[in-house]
Amino acid sequence: MSIFALIPAAGSGTRVASDAPKQYLPLAGRTMLWHAVRAVCVPRVETVFVVLAPGDRAFAAQDWSAFQGRLEPLYCGGETRRDSVYNGLVAAMGAIEADDWMLVHDAARPCLPRKDLENLMRETENDEVGGILGLPIAETVKQAAENRIQSTEDRSKLWLAQTPQKFRAGLLAEALKRARGTPTDEAAAVEQMGLKPRLVTGSRENLKVTWPEDIAIAEAILKGRP
Repeated sequence: MSIFALIPAAGSGTRVASDAPKQYLPLAGRTMLWHAVRAVCVPRVETVFVVLAPGDRAFAAQDWSAFQGRLEPLYCGGETRRDSVYNGLVAAMGAIEADDWMLVHDAARPCLPRKDLENLMRETENDEVGGILGLPIAETVKQAAENRIQSTEDRSKLWLAQTPQKFRAGLLAEALKRARGTPTDEAAAVEQMGLKPRLVTGSRENLKVTWPEDIAIAEAILKGRP
C-alpha cells in the first residue's frame, strides 16, 4: 500500500496578524508552506497534495522545483479544515486507493523533525486504525469560565494533538463525511466512528505557528538544522 500526504492550506491565519495568509509568510528563506511540504516529502511518500483556496494565486508564484514533480495543488479548499481535507481527499481519489495511507499535515507546522515522521510511519504501519503524533501534557491544566478556574484536570490522561495524522484514505474520507459538528483534527472525526487512533510521541520542535512570537521560534529551529 502506498503512502501519500495532504496539507490543507486554504486558511487565512488571522491570529499571526499579517496581511499575507499565514502559509505564505517568509521563514528561514522560504515560505512556511514550503517548509511544511519539505517535512513530509520524504522518499516513502509518493505525492504531496496541497489543498488551496479556489482563488489562491500565491502558490503558483512560488518555486516548487525542489520537489521534482511530487507536489500536486488542489484548488478546492473549504471554509473549515474539515471541509478542505475532505474536498482534497475526494479530488485525489483518482490517483489513490481507499486503502492507501494518507498523512495529513498542518501547513503551520514547518519544523516537523524527520525522526518524528519516521516514528509515526513505523508505529502505525500495521495498525488497523492509524494514528497521530502527540505530546503528553506537562503543564497543569485548568478548566475555566469567565477567567475563573472551575477545576484542575488530570493531566496524566491528556495529550496535545500534533500532525501528521495518518489514516487510510477511504476511512478518513468516510469519517469526515459523517462527522458531526466541526472536528478540529482528523482524529476527532475518526473517533466519532468509535475507533481509537494510536498516539505516537512527537517532540516540542513540531510546534504549530499560531501567534506572532511563534515565527521567531520556528525560524530559530529551522536555521539550527543542517
